Amino acid sequence: MNLINSHQQDDLTVISFNINNLDAGNADAFRKQVRPVLEESKKVAIDMSALQFVDSSGLGALLSCLRFCNENGGSLVLFGLQRTVTALFELMRMHRVFNLFTSIDEIVGALS
Repeated sequence: MNLINSHQQDDLTVISFNINNLDAGNADAFRKQVRPVLEESKKVAIDMSALQFVDSSGLGALLSCLRFCNENGGSLVLFGLQRTVTALFELMRMHRVFNLFTSIDEIVGALS
């Protein structure tokens, strides 16, 4: 199953999910599918709008993406978080770790 899609928008690679949950059941598959995209891109934005639930395994997978980008001179931002996912990020203080945006337009404006 293809968990993600990606496309280019200007110099930004946008990754979106084909799933509603990022959890222990699919976090490893997500890591494997997203890695080639991260290797090809320096500026990555992950569209979180489809995700209604993220558990600790999902957070770990997203953190590994951020770590990979940071170690390889790239940048990664998240946007479109649902209310429940935003609450988890705030509870786990992940909103201080990731750069969070509400929309792709906001990212493009911030990066230009």
